[in-house]
Amino acid sequence: MRLILGSGSPRRLELLAQLGLTPDAVTPPDVNETPLKGELPRAYCRRITAAKAAALKGGPDDVILCADTTVALGRRILGKPRDAGEAAEFLYALSGRRHRVITAVAVKRGDQVWERDVESAVKMKRLSDTEVNGYLATGDWDGKAGAYAIQGPAGAFIPWVQGSYTAIVGLPVHETAQLLQAAGWPVWGAA
Repeated sequence: MRLILGSGSPRRLELLAQLGLTPDAVTPPDVNETPLKGELPRAYCRRITAAKAAALKGGPDDVILCADTTVALGRRILGKPRDAGEAAEFLYALSGRRHRVITAVAVKRGDQVWERDVESAVKMKRLSDTEVNGYLATGDWDGKAGAYAIQGPAGAFIPWVQGSYTAIVGLPVHETAQLLQAAGWPVWGAA
């Protein structure tokens, strides 16, 4: 029995380590993450996570863990910015507003899949041009949904959250542990 993490995110590795888990393999699936026309953020996040789980093949006893995180501003999906210009656009759109961070998780063993999604609310302070430009200069926005990571320098912009902090980072630890246990993975020792 092997644990396979279907993600290249170092944050997801760190969050798994909080549970004392180290995957036997890290295999990021190649999935097109382009939203469908009119697709809502929660449905998008679930679809991408399911596609990642479907794309990975393992042995009959392998447990495959996949996740996807998206930032939603109303019905708008703020994915990973293409460049610093789009990152700035996202940050100004989020400035002074509440938004949602949705993380969907899928655990697959054989033909069975267990899925959950977690939605958290986040408020970003009103950002000055100096703050936006200073943050962009860190490069921390690159590869991050919504152009920020709460556990990095942008944490200074977040005065309030409601929901799961670990889901905002990229992997809801509570729900992930439950899904892994449902799939028969011994999260807390021998099964």
